[in-house]
Amino acid sequence: MAALQQRTLDALNKAHGELRSQWFRDLEASGATRNLKDDDVRQQAGEFLTLIVNGSQNGDSRNLGSSNWDAARQFLEKLSHSRAMAGQDSQQTAGFIFSLKSPLFTLLQREYEDSPATLAEQLWEVSELLDGLGMHTIRTFQKSREAVIKRQQEELLELSTPVVKLWEGVLALPMIGTLDSQRTQVVMESLLQRIVDTGSEIAIIDITGVPTVDTLVAQHLLKTVTAIRLMGADCIISGVRPQIAQTIVHLGLDLQGVVTKANLADALALALRRLGMTVSKAV
Repeated sequence: MAALQQRTLDALNKAHGELRSQWFRDLEASGATRNLKDDDVRQQAGEFLTLIVNGSQNGDSRNLGSSNWDAARQFLEKLSHSRAMAGQDSQQTAGFIFSLKSPLFTLLQREYEDSPATLAEQLWEVSELLDGLGMHTIRTFQKSREAVIKRQQEELLELSTPVVKLWEGVLALPMIGTLDSQRTQVVMESLLQRIVDTGSEIAIIDITGVPTVDTLVAQHLLKTVTAIRLMGADCIISGVRPQIAQTIVHLGLDLQGVVTKANLADALALALRRLGMTVSKAV
């Protein structure tokens, strides 16, 4: 099996500075350095060139899964994560690897100008090597990007389900948007934990901002109500608009045993009465 020759590796070592400079210029021209510090990119370029040479030792330029390439793979995984956090896309991230082809090809053409057959072989090997490393970078970038998106979604879920203390012993959870299984889980965890922390007796779930209520949404609400009751608290659902009331009746949904109110104000008034409190205007 063909591999990068020692002569090629020696040429890479000898022209290390020249390659890094030309590579950086190409990266800059292609826009791959956007949102990145120049010094960081130069350092990464120099480090990666060294890792290519080290990984290719002992004729191991194709087996990227071998231990020779552990350091290179870890470098690319760290690079991909940092590029994802910097807001770069997969094309820009992979461009860091693929942009190295041009200066490397130029170097090899100069090195093997007296041996066309060897030149063709080494050009192919370099191309295959960088393609493999580039694909590994893209795969790692996608995983990093998916992790970032998942974390952002979780943060948005937490922000979109704030538990508010309306009164001593009364909590409110204003719902906005669609209520799905994942969000229901976040709602229950947040609300139940707040019930434990505050010792509240009544929780109000306000669905004014929920666009539609179907069978699935009703099931999610009932699960939340059941969990609240198991914690020893009571639950009131507010924000039941005429359209939602008609939909519930039309679907034949069973909300018996669940107290509902048209708006949050009415729900709070009911909660205060249950706690034996009254609110009156100051004279």
